[in-house]
Amino acid sequence: MSLIKADPGGDMYDYDVIVVGAGPTGLATANLLGCYGVRTLIVERNAATVHEPRAVSIDDESLRTMQAIGAVDTVLERVVAGYGSRYLTPGGHPFLLVEPTGIPYGYPRRNAFRQPVLEAQLRHHLDGWPDVETLFGWTATGVVQEGDHVVLSLESTEGETRSVSCQYVVAADGASSPLRSMLGLSLDGETFAEKWLIVDLENSPAPSRETLVFCDVRRPCIALPGPDLTRRFEFKLIPTDDPATMTQDAVVGELLSTHGAAPDSRISRKTIYTFHARLAQTWSLGRVFLAGDACHLTPPFAGQGMNSGIRDAHNIAWKIAGVVQLGFDPKILESYEQERRGHVREMITLARRMGRIMGPRNWLTGFLTQTGFRLLGFWPSVRDYFGQMKYKPKPRFSQGLLIPDGRPARRTSVGRLLPQPDVRTTAVACKLDYVLGEGFGLLGFTDTLETFMRATSNPLFGLIEARRVHVTREAGREGRGDCVQVVDHTGALHAGLDRPDGRIFVIRPDRYVLGSFHPEEADAFAATLCALLGDPVHSPDPAATKPATAHVPAHPVGGEPKL
Repeated sequence: MSLIKADPGGDMYDYDVIVVGAGPTGLATANLLGCYGVRTLIVERNAATVHEPRAVSIDDESLRTMQAIGAVDTVLERVVAGYGSRYLTPGGHPFLLVEPTGIPYGYPRRNAFRQPVLEAQLRHHLDGWPDVETLFGWTATGVVQEGDHVVLSLESTEGETRSVSCQYVVAADGASSPLRSMLGLSLDGETFAEKWLIVDLENSPAPSRETLVFCDVRRPCIALPGPDLTRRFEFKLIPTDDPATMTQDAVVGELLSTHGAAPDSRISRKTIYTFHARLAQTWSLGRVFLAGDACHLTPPFAGQGMNSGIRDAHNIAWKIAGVVQLGFDPKILESYEQERRGHVREMITLARRMGRIMGPRNWLTGFLTQTGFRLLGFWPSVRDYFGQMKYKPKPRFSQGLLIPDGRPARRTSVGRLLPQPDVRTTAVACKLDYVLGEGFGLLGFTDTLETFMRATSNPLFGLIEARRVHVTREAGREGRGDCVQVVDHTGALHAGLDRPDGRIFVIRPDRYVLGSFHPEEADAFAATLCALLGDPVHSPDPAATKPATAHVPAHPVGGEPKL
């Protein structure tokens, strides 16, 4: 195994990465790159972040990404955490309840938010990263790839032009993505024939915190409570509806009054949407990578469109950071689409299935579906399957930047998102990720701390700046040196990994399990990992590179609940 230092490019280019588009995906990407110390420019054609409501649901995985960039406390201040859904028959009787109570990744599964608030929070958070610059009111008008770098042509709203260079571009510029068009890439799939009327309300208290789904063939409707007395109604248009007529005040008022909107509600937006299910033919070309709506569009019925984009951001950001800062082989970037494409496709399939439940094709289909769910609800295991959202595709990869351990896919932890329970150190109680830090992690379940430290002493683990965390079931033990020891007092971490005792798990910066090994396999595993990453290296001056890990704070932000 050769560990050769290399110059990743230094000041040869204006930036390491340029992110085009300052929606949730672009802002999350720029914040993650800033967290990793990558020189980043984010370009947005609008003068500010959005003011109109768009996405309204943020899930536990996205909140975990907010935790990774240090913004989760701010975000949670304006979020209604942990809500469910009630699916209603035309007569108003519930036939399916989705009320998830588990928090396997540290946060509730479903949460209501307002996109303008989130975008403003994430833009403000960018100010904390000295390596990130912003250009609002600028549009990317051209892209040229020149071997080892990319040159973007930019134009401001005042007509000023400039060219900027970088090593990589992340195009998070939305469904119409000008950059995708410049690259000659298409967004394949279908546009739904159905249209929906979207009505956003303010000063609109809801009778409960749950989403109400009116599964009525005459007028399918979804009512979603939000923070700060906001609420959204989505009404399906039937074939005889005139879209222009449906947005008239009298028509909208009648629909709201018959679906339980508070009488004093104030309409902040009403518009007609046509839903899409599409995937780009490829998610990258050369050094330009598509993310979010630029490479996939998901119907809104599962609330996963924006959340899928934030997963893209976390996946691509740490890999680019590894290439430009630690000298990883650029070929690892090929794993981005390899890992994310299948999961996005599963989310699109889920959304379409949920759409068919919400909007049955006819009376008979609706009756049979709703009756079937009511009958299945008599079986506790089936009721739990739907109630706890176990139908949602699991965050796992079967291929990509992984080292398989030979176990069957249904049993192995490799490729799965690591659980995030509360753990204890001798100094503090917090969520697991605060102990793991920002970068790679080595999570050990060996009998002794000494065994763990010997098995993780290979130079490679130091070169990738992996944080060492030893897990025990007993309280009162302390770590040693740069190794932290934590107590899995709830047993959730042991239960969430496949037979962890005696093994060491390598955790990626996006918190997926890269691989695992027994102490006696440490050198062989390190050699395989080195080949996978392509001889990772430090910059010539280690002090000049921001460490990819962080110390456990004395009072961890967002570490509640305290134990």
